[in-house]
Amino acid sequence: MSTEKRIRQRLTRREFLGRLGRGTSVVALGGLTAALGTRRRGEQMVWQIDPFKCTQCGQCATHCVLNPSAVKAVHSFAMCGYCRLCFGFFQTNPSALDTGAENQMCPTGAINRRFIEEPYHEYTIDEDLCNGCGKCVKGCNTFGNSALYLQVRHDRCLNCNECAVAVSCPSNAFIRLPAHSPYVLKEKGPEQLADVWRY
Repeated sequence: MSTEKRIRQRLTRREFLGRLGRGTSVVALGGLTAALGTRRRGEQMVWQIDPFKCTQCGQCATHCVLNPSAVKAVHSFAMCGYCRLCFGFFQTNPSALDTGAENQMCPTGAINRRFIEEPYHEYTIDEDLCNGCGKCVKGCNTFGNSALYLQVRHDRCLNCNECAVAVSCPSNAFIRLPAHSPYVLKEKGPEQLADVWRY
């Protein structure tokens, strides 16, 4: 066999092995991608509210199949200024800065105000009383620092296949998140929602 023929055979073998290796890599990569995609599709997803799109329309209180709603106001203490005059707690023009029902924004009295030291007060949400109307959130977003926001609470939510609140939401603020991390932390900013499935 001539040297030229042997060189061609070697190149042919090299080409064959190279092509075989590349083909095997492509098949393996495709299989891995499919496996990851299947696991993602099979992962349980739950309903949540994007607080950066929510307009506090009040429909979370009236359209949820539960009464009271599974949507609750959440207070981000990391963002709160512990204001003396909290616009989530007080009416826009309160007659006094006390806990009288006539001065409170919340129709169910779900926000508790506790004196810390002059002029600071701490505001906490009693989720059992909260009906998800969003009035406190609207006040905080309009006049305050947006430390209050609405979230679907998964110890209450039935995770309906088609969420009645999501269907009626005028701002399309409902999203689907993996069940292992079902909450949005407003203090982390909208970047955390880059890869979520929007309803």
